Amino acid sequence: MTAEQPTAEDGKQLCRADTVPAGLASGDQVSPELSEWIRQRTPARILVGRAGPAYRTATQLELRRDHAAAVDAVWAEVDLERDLGRTFLDTWQLFAVSSLAATKEEFLRRPDLGRRLGEDACREIAANCPTDIDLQIVLSDGLSATAIATQTPTLLPLLVAEARDEGWKVGRPFFIHRGRVGLLNDIGRILRPEIVVLLIGERPGLATAQSLSAYMAYRPRPGDTDARRNLVSNIHQRGVAPDIAARRIMTLAKKMRLRQMSGVDVKED
Repeated sequence: MTAEQPTAEDGKQLCRADTVPAGLASGDQVSPELSEWIRQRTPARILVGRAGPAYRTATQLELRRDHAAAVDAVWAEVDLERDLGRTFLDTWQLFAVSSLAATKEEFLRRPDLGRRLGEDACREIAANCPTDIDLQIVLSDGLSATAIATQTPTLLPLLVAEARDEGWKVGRPFFIHRGRVGLLNDIGRILRPEIVVLLIGERPGLATAQSLSAYMAYRPRPGDTDARRNLVSNIHQRGVAPDIAARRIMTLAKKMRLRQMSGVDVKED
C-alpha cells in the first residue's frame, strides 16, 4: 500500500506533514512505524493488514470480541449497587425510576415508550428532588449500560464540582432505567430546572461500548425536539475524557443561562 505525503496545502490528508514525527514520513511506503503511529490515534481498524481478501485472524477475533461487547452493552440492565457501588449511591443519594418501557425488548422495539415517564416515576421524582434549581443531572442507560457503569463514577463528581464552583444550585441526581433523550421534556415539566443534563449511554459501535453522551436543554418542556437540545458526545477514555467533558458541559450550560435558550442557536466556541 502506498500513500502520498500530506502537505500544508492539502488539509484533506489524514495527517498533516508537520504533525507526523520526524523519521516516520519519509518515502512513499507506509512504514510499520508510521502505521503504528496512526493506529495509536484512532480506534478505527486501518492499516491492519490482510490474509488474502480477509482480515488476519487477530483482527477478526478483535471484531468478534468488540461486537459481543456492543451487544452486551445494549441488552444489559443497570444494577446501581453492582455497577456503581453502595458508597457512590449513598454519597449522591442516587435513586432509580423507569420509563414507560417495562422491559429491554420493549424499550428497543418501542422508542416512544423510552421517551416518557409513567405516573409513579413522576411522583417519585417530584417527591425526592427540589424544584426550580439551576442544574438537574439525570442518568440513564440508554443504549449502553456499560457506559453508565464506566463513565458515571468519574464524570458525575466532576460535573457537580464545576457547577458548585460557579455557585449554582444542583438538584439531587437520579437514574432512569430504559430511558431515551426525550425524557428531558418530562423532567423539565416536573422539576422546572433552568438546565437539565442527561448523561446517557450511546449506541455502541465496534470501536467502544463505553461511550457516554451528555444531552442538555434550557428549561425543557413537552413538545421540545432535538432542535432545542445540545450535545457533548463520545465521552470515554479514548474519546472526550471526563474532565474535559465536564468543562465543556458547564461552558455550554453557562452560555445557555446567559442567552436563556438552548439548541441550534447555542454553539460551542
